[in-house]
Amino acid sequence: MIILRYNFGMAKKPTIIYLCDQCGNEFPVWAGKCSMCGAWNSLKELKIESSSAKASRASRDVSLYKIAEIKADDFSRILTGISEFDRVMGGGIVPGSITLIGGEPGIGKSTLILQVASSVGGVMYNSAEESAQQIKMRADRLGVGQSDITLLSEPNVEAVLDLARKNKPKLLIIDSIQTVTSDNYDATAGSIVQVRECGIILQQFAKSSGIPVFEIGHVTKEGNLAGPKILEHLVDTVLYLEGERFNDARILRGVKNRFGATDEIGIFSMQGKGMVEVTNPSELFLSERQEGPGSVVTVAIEGTRPLLVEIQAIVVPTHFGYPKRTSSGFDLNRLNLLAAVVSKNGGLDLSNHDIYLNVVGGMKLKEPAADLAVCAAIISSAMNKSFGKDSCLFGEVGLMGETRNVTRKAEREKESKKLGFAQIKVDSIRELNEKLGTK
Repeated sequence: MIILRYNFGMAKKPTIIYLCDQCGNEFPVWAGKCSMCGAWNSLKELKIESSSAKASRASRDVSLYKIAEIKADDFSRILTGISEFDRVMGGGIVPGSITLIGGEPGIGKSTLILQVASSVGGVMYNSAEESAQQIKMRADRLGVGQSDITLLSEPNVEAVLDLARKNKPKLLIIDSIQTVTSDNYDATAGSIVQVRECGIILQQFAKSSGIPVFEIGHVTKEGNLAGPKILEHLVDTVLYLEGERFNDARILRGVKNRFGATDEIGIFSMQGKGMVEVTNPSELFLSERQEGPGSVVTVAIEGTRPLLVEIQAIVVPTHFGYPKRTSSGFDLNRLNLLAAVVSKNGGLDLSNHDIYLNVVGGMKLKEPAADLAVCAAIISSAMNKSFGKDSCLFGEVGLMGETRNVTRKAEREKESKKLGFAQIKVDSIRELNEKLGTK
């Protein structure tokens, strides 16, 4: 290790920039309109650093390390005991990491994180939007009211970190990042200035202390997490809690993870006692399936696991001159493309038909292996015929109507057979149409 003494020189005047509270871009001068996103009156003044802050660190030691000399033998993750959560985290919580958990209001973020805190133990839980008594009521409902969680309701991030340095918890939870503020900035809580700067302060604390930090963030009306994605660049892990508010299924999805896979998901069921792990997600998504025209089962790969998911489609004549296409859980542009392939190569005229597609259970399918099942659901609904209760289809569909192999085919077949489904194998959309026509 090499230690260098670095002198920053005399303190300078604070630098003033202007930050767009819509897109997060910085500008040296104020303007009435943001040139990046086009928003009016969105540039807010921000002092990057005060002169006193620069003077306080005018001279400090900088350490250099040789990677071959760094020992990582004693590195170990913190296990929560919630296997679905640990799976998404890549095997547990990494010491000194910072994790952002987002989702729509009421989806169950605070419920899940309170259960994680109870399982880890020795956690400091700060909620600036709820009182300690309100958190205690939720903890009693979840059956974790007697755990050793330390609660506080402090909106000042510096005060929270001072307590954390004294008490040295195993995990620090900030619920939520939009409700804490820093004294170094005059902006209000929840503004893009406070969200970004508090995120930087928490990041520096986690890296310097080795204490992992969890931040809960709300999704904005534009669908962004805790503002225009400014926090996602600062944190190590980003988790989204997804699902329908009126459906029990909840999906915890990792979209960024510096210490594990980014395509892993955890499946939970929201019940009165909190988030309950789902040991067999395929049975959850197919538990209420009613077989009929337009219903097709496919096998999707999410992270390391294959999941059986039901795809439903309704094809009806349009009452207007322009057919409507609506999709839930599947890319709309991909649906339009597959509908054109079915019309061209499947012998069906869909130019005057509306198509409505739904992936049951709140799942969002992005891989091309779901193409064949989507085409099958459209054809099944259009012909008003069913492929059968125990049929399963997966495969990528090309523009010429041909079907192509997909990755991890053996795992998909094994999962479908385990639940009693038989794969329908076809080489083209036309063959799929003909096979359904013979039934």
